[in-house]
Amino acid sequence: MTAFRFINNAMPKDDSLAALVPSMANEWSIRKRRPVRRKHIAPLLKELENDLAIDLNVDGAFLEMAEYGPWKMVFVDRTPLVIELLDEEEERCVFLTLRGFLQHMDALKWVEVDHGAIPFLMNGADCMVAGVHGAESSVQSGDLVWIRDMTHKRPLALGWAMDDAVPLIENTKGKGIKTVHWVGDELWDME
Repeated sequence: MTAFRFINNAMPKDDSLAALVPSMANEWSIRKRRPVRRKHIAPLLKELENDLAIDLNVDGAFLEMAEYGPWKMVFVDRTPLVIELLDEEEERCVFLTLRGFLQHMDALKWVEVDHGAIPFLMNGADCMVAGVHGAESSVQSGDLVWIRDMTHKRPLALGWAMDDAVPLIENTKGKGIKTVHWVGDELWDME
């Protein structure tokens, strides 16, 4: 059971803990993990390749599909590389996991943060705009983006952009990205 600490021991006014539930729940588990043929997931992979301007090249790889909470996942050689989730409008969104971005660090839809933001992101915190120092020009509000450090260009987290690329870089106060997956979470440790 997760304990929540409230300021001045006050509960939220609406008596709801829904606002405190993280985007990735600890009680999620893998269900219905099964081998799948490439032709069955080809449209999903093609959409991902077009959106991120990458070449997945999974020919000859052992492919599996599974459910992880409300998300669907594709495993390539037993490593979770692709997730499918729903955005706020309940539209399907296909994206790489952080392990996928380690293999495709030239992919689009990135946001760069400074060194000071890294410890917070590694603990699953949302990304504040004060730490954002760069963003790929096609990033728009509501897009699923990957966050990387500005020095080594390595992936740190995935999240929903709360603003377009230019305001993310120029603003100095407020949240910029709602984090859903980060280095060290259960999905990162999964095999």
